[in-house]
Amino acid sequence: MTDLSAFPITKRWPPKQPDRLQLYSLTTPNGVKISIALEEMELPYEAHYVDFGKDDQKTTEFRSLNPYAKIPAIIDPNGPGGKPLPLFESGAILLYLAEKSGKLLPSDPAHRYETIQWLFFQTSGVGPIFGQVGYFHKFAGREIEDKRPLERYRDETKRLLKVVDDRLEGREWIMGGEFTIADIAMIGPVRNLVGYYGARDLVEFDKLANVPAWLDRALARPAVQRGLTIPAKSS
Repeated sequence: MTDLSAFPITKRWPPKQPDRLQLYSLTTPNGVKISIALEEMELPYEAHYVDFGKDDQKTTEFRSLNPYAKIPAIIDPNGPGGKPLPLFESGAILLYLAEKSGKLLPSDPAHRYETIQWLFFQTSGVGPIFGQVGYFHKFAGREIEDKRPLERYRDETKRLLKVVDDRLEGREWIMGGEFTIADIAMIGPVRNLVGYYGARDLVEFDKLANVPAWLDRALARPAVQRGLTIPAKSS
């Protein structure tokens, strides 16, 4: 049996199946990137719920895996060379899992880097900017009298959505006919923007020609639907 006892995080979240990839996460836009990917790739894994309501992410055990105290994070007991590999940052995890499984990342070198390009576009632009819309439109920022911050992030969100919309013109997925980690990275943030954040009208989402239908196609995938609910909240 695989021994993961060298990782302090396993003291707080003891693995029941230590030979499987260990996922520490939450059903946030960043978190579901990894659960969706694992479901699509059909890699065996064990999911652990990191309860932000209890500040689990700030504990010494969790920070031993990710010092930035953010989800998601993983431990692959069967990493390179057969040694356990800990990883944080959703983009890095997506790339690692795609290469490990041989799925959701084109093998052609040019297409591979093009996919990575769109993955970085999401992690550096879409994710942070959409999150700011959530803060200023739904959460504490909505109480701020000066609406210029909200307007700034609204406009930048619309610009980012237009870039994705143009990319999807004549394409089923971001890379054409192939569903990839570039699509997976986008699903959670776009779904959250128009759903949980309630910003559908604010960003004029339904005026886009291609993104709404792309989101519907993505959400119709059985593995995506499963991934959106993982990990389940601890009882």
